[in-house]
Amino acid sequence: MHENSIGNRIFNFINLSILLLISLACLIPFLNVISSSFATTQEVIEKDFIIFPTTFTLSAYEYIFSTPTIFKSFAVSIGVTGIGTFVSMVLTSFMAYSLSRRYLHGRRTINFVVVFTMLFSGGMIPTYLVVKNFGLINTYWALILPVAISAFNLIIMRNFFQAIPDSLEESAKVDGCNDLMIFFKIILPLSLPSIATISLFYAVAYWNEYTNAILYLNDSGKWPIQVLLRQIVIVSSGMQADASVVEVVPPAQTIKMAVITVATIPMLILYPFLQKYFVKGAFVGSVKA
Repeated sequence: MHENSIGNRIFNFINLSILLLISLACLIPFLNVISSSFATTQEVIEKDFIIFPTTFTLSAYEYIFSTPTIFKSFAVSIGVTGIGTFVSMVLTSFMAYSLSRRYLHGRRTINFVVVFTMLFSGGMIPTYLVVKNFGLINTYWALILPVAISAFNLIIMRNFFQAIPDSLEESAKVDGCNDLMIFFKIILPLSLPSIATISLFYAVAYWNEYTNAILYLNDSGKWPIQVLLRQIVIVSSGMQADASVVEVVPPAQTIKMAVITVATIPMLILYPFLQKYFVKGAFVGSVKA
């Protein structure tokens, strides 16, 4: 059938229409959040849904960024995200490469243990006791080490490594390369799509870190941005909170919308730089056996 036939045109029109509707369903709620964060209190109260605010105001953002510890919390989140992603990628890539080699003794048992942890975990209290016994309470490492390796990400990367032909490794060994040289000079350069994809997964997880920060950090001065933003929302809602964190309270609804925007924008800025690797890395790593 010719690509410009009536049937193909109808199919393309229906396909594009459905994709457009799905895109709008994802985009419009986010636009509502951003627009509401710039809208006046009166407009937010009067309208249930805002796409373009009638009057722009920066009062919500002025309040958020006037909080004394906001920039320190941003620095904490950036540091935890950067260092955590690096540590996670090093550990995950080493372990994934090892488990992808069919000659590794005990490979099946280790793979089973990894999958088992996806279904069952020790729970909050045992994990807290482990973190406490290692002396990580009230340290930034408590936000990194307990979640340094994700079983889901590990399996995706392992499957990607398994898709690389064994002949490349065999040829490198004939040329005198050891396992580390093969890994750094052959495997990693060929795995950029997978590395970029998993790095994005880890970065988003570290940036959105909230529960572990609440559990393991007793000092409010060490809070990452997500916890501080939550504290700002609590104060703006008139609930009890740490008075040393925030002072003046503007309307709650615009504050909530601005908080969501502030927490989301950094990851949205990062995503375009990794987008070209994202689909390929996730697809190949998830379907190869």
